[in-house]
Amino acid sequence: MSRYSLEDEPSNLDEMPLMMSEEGFENDESDYQTLPRARVNHRQRGLGWFLLGGWKVLCGSCCDCLAHICRRKKELKARTVWLGCPEKCEEKYPKNAIKNQKYNIFTFVPGVLYQQFKFFLNLYFLVVACSQFVPSLKIGYLYTYWAPLGFVLAVTMVREAVDEVRRYQRDKEMNSQLYSKLTVRGKVQVKSSDIQVGDLIIVDKNQRIPADMIFLRTSEKNGACFIRTDQLDGETDWKLKVAVGCTQRLPAVGDLFSITAYVYAQKPQLDIHSFEGNFTREDTDPQIHESLSIENTLWASTVVASGTVIGVVIYTGKETRSVLNTSYAKNKVGLLDLELNRLTKALFLAQVVLSIVMVAVQGFVGPWFRNLFRFVVLFSYIIPISLRVNLDMGKSAYGWMIMKDENIPGTVVRTSTIPEELGRLVYLLTDKTGTLTQNEMVFKRLHLGTVSYGTDTMDEIQSHIIQSYAQVTSQPSNGSTSGATPSRKTQTSGPKVRKSVSSRIHEAVKAIALCHNVTPVYESHVNGETESAEADQDYSDDNRTYQASSPDEVELVRWTQSVGLTLVNRDLNSLQLKTPSGQILSFHILQIFPFTSESKRMGIIVREESTGDITFYMKGADVAMASIVQYNDWLEEECGNMAREGLRTLVVAKKCLSEEQYQDFENRYNQAKLSIHDRALKVAAVVESLEREMELLCLTGVEDQLQADVRPTLELLRNAGIKIWMLTGDKLETATCIAKSSHLVSRSQDIHVFRPVSNRGEAHLELNAFRRKHDCALVISGDSLEVCLRYYEHEFVELACQCPAVVCCRCSPTQKAQIVTLLQQHTANRTCAIGDGGNDVSMIQAADCGIGIEGKEGKQASLAADFSITQFKHIGRLLMVHGRNSYKRSAALGQFVMHRGMIISTMQAVFSSVFYFASVPLYQGFLMVGYATIYTMFPVFSLVLDQDVKPEMALLYPELYKDLTKGRSLSFKTFLIWVLISVYQGGILMYGALVLFESEFVHVVAISFTALILTELLMVALTIRTWHWLMVVAEFFSLGCYLASLAFLNEYFDLSFITTWPFLWKVSAITLVSCLPLYIIKYLKRKFSPPSYSKLSS
Repeated sequence: MSRYSLEDEPSNLDEMPLMMSEEGFENDESDYQTLPRARVNHRQRGLGWFLLGGWKVLCGSCCDCLAHICRRKKELKARTVWLGCPEKCEEKYPKNAIKNQKYNIFTFVPGVLYQQFKFFLNLYFLVVACSQFVPSLKIGYLYTYWAPLGFVLAVTMVREAVDEVRRYQRDKEMNSQLYSKLTVRGKVQVKSSDIQVGDLIIVDKNQRIPADMIFLRTSEKNGACFIRTDQLDGETDWKLKVAVGCTQRLPAVGDLFSITAYVYAQKPQLDIHSFEGNFTREDTDPQIHESLSIENTLWASTVVASGTVIGVVIYTGKETRSVLNTSYAKNKVGLLDLELNRLTKALFLAQVVLSIVMVAVQGFVGPWFRNLFRFVVLFSYIIPISLRVNLDMGKSAYGWMIMKDENIPGTVVRTSTIPEELGRLVYLLTDKTGTLTQNEMVFKRLHLGTVSYGTDTMDEIQSHIIQSYAQVTSQPSNGSTSGATPSRKTQTSGPKVRKSVSSRIHEAVKAIALCHNVTPVYESHVNGETESAEADQDYSDDNRTYQASSPDEVELVRWTQSVGLTLVNRDLNSLQLKTPSGQILSFHILQIFPFTSESKRMGIIVREESTGDITFYMKGADVAMASIVQYNDWLEEECGNMAREGLRTLVVAKKCLSEEQYQDFENRYNQAKLSIHDRALKVAAVVESLEREMELLCLTGVEDQLQADVRPTLELLRNAGIKIWMLTGDKLETATCIAKSSHLVSRSQDIHVFRPVSNRGEAHLELNAFRRKHDCALVISGDSLEVCLRYYEHEFVELACQCPAVVCCRCSPTQKAQIVTLLQQHTANRTCAIGDGGNDVSMIQAADCGIGIEGKEGKQASLAADFSITQFKHIGRLLMVHGRNSYKRSAALGQFVMHRGMIISTMQAVFSSVFYFASVPLYQGFLMVGYATIYTMFPVFSLVLDQDVKPEMALLYPELYKDLTKGRSLSFKTFLIWVLISVYQGGILMYGALVLFESEFVHVVAISFTALILTELLMVALTIRTWHWLMVVAEFFSLGCYLASLAFLNEYFDLSFITTWPFLWKVSAITLVSCLPLYIIKYLKRKFSPPSYSKLSS
């Protein structure tokens, strides 16, 4: 199974005894982010455990303990905040500063060094380099050990320092924004970081809200304003916020100081969609109490969209909702780096064993312990320090190639350490709004039961509307020329006549124009003064923008405008429409029943001012409306048809009420609203008494347009074996709709919608129902997911991972990050998260590889991500081409650099064993440095230009990507093959030189070293799969450097011997014996078992 054993259930759900009483597992934390972690099986901890990484765990836990003691978390508490009196606060609250830096001045050097020496490789080099200060252990020159190590550390330090400075500048910019603060003496300018709990802050239009506030008053007449929350929850629609009634009614702003009032606020928590508090004014008799809810709050990081607002600060800094919902960036380490780290440990073990063997064969004579250490240092080339240098330079090269790729313009690599991760992904977690869709709605269809109108026939609707309003105005009426429906009285009194198409269209369009929550907003043209007279405002069509809490509603109202019925004005209790002829129709809003995710519908009761007719309009999802409207035979079928086209459907209905019916309803409704117990249920029951036998008017279809090429990109990723999960804050219906239209779920697949569950028993039953389904996509809401994860985490993840696609809707930002972490823990596969809004930041930072899209929702996601792209379709090329190349190249480069170290260590071992096991170096000083740098560096590094498949091929056959996730390019198997090659070649080179050496030892060095350089150059040529002109240049340049340097190396080589024939033929013979067999084996392998990609490229 997995390494988790759950505390109280066997893994088979079906036979599980269920505790049906809730008390057993009620969680005392009300926040929905608490997950009890399943207990991990305790392994036996012996000496083996300690050596294999236990020391790391112990050190880590000690550090954590110290850190915990140093910064004990203050408990978050509920608070009473006095208006404008920060000094009255009992507690000390956190400073209102944004801080994204990882280090400060004191922790920078230790922090970076710890991150570096945490890796076994670097720690090992440090120990070896330090050993050279001991005279008896000294072998060769100090610079041969310290120069490479110093170089690696310097490069890392500079890179980290640059990142830190950038973060610091970004934070400083945010913290030094100026705001107006109200004091007894008037307005004062204050920095964002100096704002305290209890301050009264004025925020102007288009300004960011600096801290969590309670909304006290606004310059708008209706006491409400709009805010943009895209950086908090990722939704681009505007939210309506209402000022506290008591403070909004005060005559002037200064009166806020003449009253004594306080706000009681609950303790800071994660949920951005709920708030409970009270407002109390003490200086009146009796005291005024008002309850505060989410609509009275202004959360930090949102932006004021209309008017100027004044609020009292209740939470600052770390306690604000936006900071609580942001997870801190972790240092990401690629899978390839971890694999190489494991291999270097194996090499270290081999090195120690080899040294012990050498000393043992000597017979442990004399100071054998010192000799052992000298051998360890001699063989230290087995683990090459240039490995990290080469890989880091390689990563920078891949980053540069990605940014320079013309097929994906605008791509930015922000984390240069993990480009290889792009080639190893199994799960892709994507946001919906703004990532898969453009978040732009288009009205596509109006269906009246007998007639259906599409985009190409909208002009017919327009002519019908113009015609019906023309009839109304031509009828002489007593003083009121506003548009009643034609011959309305005859319809209600006489027998029911079948209405003409024209009147039905008119009714439907009018209903759509009235039943909504949209407010028209006009840009004021008066300089600076918002308090301008109504007459000054420009009511022309091009100056009007619509605002609502959902883009669907805005599109419906825009559509009614396009066919001739325009919404021109709206406040809390009236609505005005303009007819095609320019008349204004006024309606009085009597009641509004807002949309909720439970009811899935919204209603409005209006009285037309000219006729006094009262009408109840309602629109909602087909599931909710089917039982409310009168019997009909077409609704269900048409809804299905529209949903299959990927349209979001709404059913519109109406009911005419008489004055008596309405008065009776209003009395019952007001009574229900005052009841103390079960208020919500009683109110719902009263409203439901109206929702019977409503007249079905029409069905509308709106499309949320997908981003360019989303469908082919998702198909490409699916064929590449990547499982795609969609995590969205949106409604279930919308999410399902987009999943179908984007082909995230293929047409033939079933969709299993996970029923809402609230306790353990329900979760158990629902999971069993889901278990019986095969090959179907899963759709689940955030609340149900929370319950499943609380009780059946392991079972749920196991089932979900078998699904071809998963859609989670109504997810909070923290939940998104939690799902990523779950996948990482349970599957041990690499995850990638892609999103475009501030609500996706946590998920992007938690994933192994985070990709941000620069969208309409701002740049927050793209700044926090490891890679930033401009369009979703670019992800295909980023993974298939660049991910593949980065991983393949790094794997080849890493193994080749190791081979380069192992071959020279083999030669050293052979040399020492022949010369009576003396711990004497074979090659001195500069020869060793030159070997690792100038003689072989360029050809080896040119492997970063190698590619096994052309980019076109990689995109045409995404199935090739599946192979990469198995990690076969760098494994113990491929590594062992390289070890064997190194041992074979090292042995041949050394023994060949010893067999052929003439009178002097000097010649052994000359022959073997020259043959070694030639062998390395030929091996690079053998490893390359696709030649690039730079590779050829590098090969010849290195050879040229070596030949040129022979003239200066007289202390190592005898020049008179080098220029003779015997030298040339001996070198050629040794090189041939060491390389020819490998060329033959490679040829045979290509012929008899070629890799999958070569079959395509041939």
